[in-house]
Amino acid sequence: MRRTEIGLVDIAREFLLADGALRELFARHRASTLRWEDVQRLVGDTEASVLFRLKERSHVLFRAGVSASELPRVALFDLAVGSLFHEAMKLRENVYQLEVYAPKVEAAQIDAEPGSEPLFEDFARILRVSRTRLEEALAETESLLEQTRRQFRVLLTTHSKSGLVTRYLLENASLAEEVLGEPLDILFESIHGSAGAGYAIAAYSYLESGYFDAGRRALAEALTRDPASAELRAAAAYAEGMDAWLRGDYEEAVRHLENWTRGPATAADTAFRELAFAAVSRLEQLVEGERGAALAERAHGLLRALAPESVA
Repeated sequence: MRRTEIGLVDIAREFLLADGALRELFARHRASTLRWEDVQRLVGDTEASVLFRLKERSHVLFRAGVSASELPRVALFDLAVGSLFHEAMKLRENVYQLEVYAPKVEAAQIDAEPGSEPLFEDFARILRVSRTRLEEALAETESLLEQTRRQFRVLLTTHSKSGLVTRYLLENASLAEEVLGEPLDILFESIHGSAGAGYAIAAYSYLESGYFDAGRRALAEALTRDPASAELRAAAAYAEGMDAWLRGDYEEAVRHLENWTRGPATAADTAFRELAFAAVSRLEQLVEGERGAALAERAHGLLRALAPESVA
């Protein structure tokens, strides 16, 4: 499951980058500033090409790395990506013909020997066809990009429980909003059912990975959108406590963790309790003096609340 999540993050990153690069390419063509180098960077058959990376990662994940129940919902994305890549390769070939090959033909014609006219007529015909095909390839690539963007949304909804993907969207909100054409809250609502749920999924993923400050900030966003949630408030207390612990503010850490243990239990509590227990059990070694003794006494009570047998 973790491997699939990482693969999904790779695909999300490459798609958002590819979408932006393709839209820039279309704009350059309309402004008559499109150059072969622009297309070469975007479309190729090596890892240097973002479309190649997207195609390869999509094929690897969706042709071998998903369950049978998920396959029908993601197969169209994989097919759309493959079609987008191959149409873009046609575009690449036609740009090459017109920008690199055509000047060579023109230069060769100046000093051409008599009798070579039929060959240059063929060259001229090839270039006329290339101009037509370039316009066709651009129109088809632009249409395919729009369809692939729609399937990307289906992909995100299919994997709405993926904390890593949700974190990536949160961390790259500006790019996601630009590509998908709506604010992150609206995007989260369409994927997760509510904006608060999206922030909460990201937050729990951060906490499970030990990124307590990021988890704390994501939970603050979730609570802004769902202030009545006792579960979110409890999780926020845990995040605040563990973040304070890492900063060496042990009194603040104990206070927040005490509040957390008084809140409602969640599915993630077992792992969270184990980590909090391991941290708090070291407190006596970290504090000194009369104030430290009082804090250690509070820590003993907190350890009793965190002990596995105290969990209903």
